Amino acid sequence: MNASRTNTSPHAVSRPSTTGRTRTARRVAVVGGIAASAVVLLAGPALAHVSVQPVGEAAKGGYATVNFKVPNERDDASTVKLEVNFPTEHPLASVAPQAVPGWKIAVTKSKLAKPIEMHGKQITEAVSKVTWTAAAGGGVAPGYFQQFPLSVGQLPEDADQLVFKTLQTYDNDEVVRWIDAPTEGAEPESPAPVLTLTAASEDGHGAAADDKTGDKAGDDAKAGADQASDESEGGDAENAASSDSSDGTARGLGIAGIVIGVAGVAYGVLAGRRRTSSTGTSSTGTPAS
Repeated sequence: MNASRTNTSPHAVSRPSTTGRTRTARRVAVVGGIAASAVVLLAGPALAHVSVQPVGEAAKGGYATVNFKVPNERDDASTVKLEVNFPTEHPLASVAPQAVPGWKIAVTKSKLAKPIEMHGKQITEAVSKVTWTAAAGGGVAPGYFQQFPLSVGQLPEDADQLVFKTLQTYDNDEVVRWIDAPTEGAEPESPAPVLTLTAASEDGHGAAADDKTGDKAGDDAKAGADQASDESEGGDAENAASSDSSDGTARGLGIAGIVIGVAGVAYGVLAGRRRTSSTGTSSTGTPAS
């Protein structure tokens, strides 16, 4: 009698299917959680490296104002030093930094192995490095970024891009080396800032390369620095807006992943409750009401 009651019990019949549903629910919850974590991890570091962007265009053969954007990617340290190394294969004779409050700037020049001609003059040395060092107690704090503007020229006519190997130093003595040249099809682990050059204008030069005398080169560099100063507020606002937009996208992806994970966990919990409800029985083997 007991055997018959046990064999015909709804509890005995339903156990295999509810067990399968429970296992499926658990898998969904786990997959959802993994997806959420992966989205958050992928969304964060993608925008964390040092980069360089022109204000307007960087035309071949001309002059340009560029901004080196330095985000702080550490939660417990501030960026206190930035070293930007200039490409030796395409030397830039004219480099004028814009003053950045709270930072000391040092421009290093080196002798050229082969002199270059600029506006009818022989140039025997060019800028090889620009270093920004924060004042005591200053720097780029966690959660912030800083822009470092430069007026540069004359840009090469025989290159499509310039690679600036950069070192970022934190106040805990950590040095991050952004020195990897770009590779086709994949982003390097520590990519160096790359300035993309656009085609020259109709006169065969960049917008600021219509000088009449060699002395005009220095004036152009100064004008570029003044332009950076005049446009710094607007440029900062534009870059901040871009950063906010990118950060907003990353946060959106992260939130979407978290929602997927939460939904998976909720589904697992609900399935577990349904299993408990369907398998609950009275002491006599009769399904519980």
